[in-house]
Amino acid sequence: MGIGFRQMVAEAEREIETISVADAAKLIDDAGVVFVDIRDIRELQREGKIPGATHAPRGMLEFWVDKESPYYREVFGQNKRFIFYCAAALRSALATQTVQRMGMKDVCHLGGGFAAWQEADQPVERLPARKEKE
Repeated sequence: MGIGFRQMVAEAEREIETISVADAAKLIDDAGVVFVDIRDIRELQREGKIPGATHAPRGMLEFWVDKESPYYREVFGQNKRFIFYCAAALRSALATQTVQRMGMKDVCHLGGGFAAWQEADQPVERLPARKEKE
């Protein structure tokens, strides 16, 4: 194998901004900030998310960000600050690097990820329970 995920994350970390949980928590009600949860939907269902966060699964992120994509989501065209996060700040480092390379300007990721958010006893929004198929 050429390079592994650890090297990829380390390289991403050198190119992107990381925001602390304490600083991110101050922005939770800021209308100019969008928290973006890139975890799998099952993680959100199991653990919840940062209140008000937009869910953008990692596998669709590039498609949702690119205005030329048939999957484009307008939330990413807003002139706001975007804070990406995942479980432990590995996927979000790579995601932030990617969207930054795609041309998004005001982007960063949450240091320590959702685990650090929970450890700091920050608020968590629970997703509504899913109805089981009959």
